[in-house]
Amino acid sequence: MTRVLPLRPAETPEMQARAMDNLQFIRETMAAAATFTAVSGWGMMLIGVSALIATLAAAMAGSDARWVFIWMCEAVVSVGISVYTMILKARANGLPLWSEPARKIVFSFAPPMAVGALLTLVCYEHGLLRLLPGEWMLLYGVGVVAAGTFSVRIVPVMGVAFMAIGTVALFAPPSWTTACMAAGFGGLHLFFGALIARRHGG
Repeated sequence: MTRVLPLRPAETPEMQARAMDNLQFIRETMAAAATFTAVSGWGMMLIGVSALIATLAAAMAGSDARWVFIWMCEAVVSVGISVYTMILKARANGLPLWSEPARKIVFSFAPPMAVGALLTLVCYEHGLLRLLPGEWMLLYGVGVVAAGTFSVRIVPVMGVAFMAIGTVALFAPPSWTTACMAAGFGGLHLFFGALIARRHGG
């Protein structure tokens, strides 16, 4: 008969420490693999409405400087709406807003937006404003696809749709600018926002 050896007291703290380390590793791994579900469909729809208003205002701007200024203001408004509505959704569902997936989303989305701001300045300085709608939607789409890998599945699909319209806008005649901006920043936000609100709770 095999003799059972008693656990020595000296080994107990070491095993407990090892178990706690393993538990911490498991928690961190699960947090890193989680998806960010606080994306607000209603917020996205509000962004779509504000983008349609900006499209109309920009079409009547009368100068290149005013056109760019209107869209820069729209970008700031959109960020504000997005952050505010995500905070509301996270609180309503008891979700952490600044989680590991949220950090990954920010760090994936920010670089394309920074490049977009730089290209806006370059295009404005060199009189290449006709390229901006396509560049904006392509870079926004890239950012959404990259960030969307850490969110719900429909988000990267929206990014691909933005890239498609951005490609059209980049090669389309200038007379298509208003329609492309309305379809992209207005229509896509409304459409995908409605899907997210319906499928993912607001």
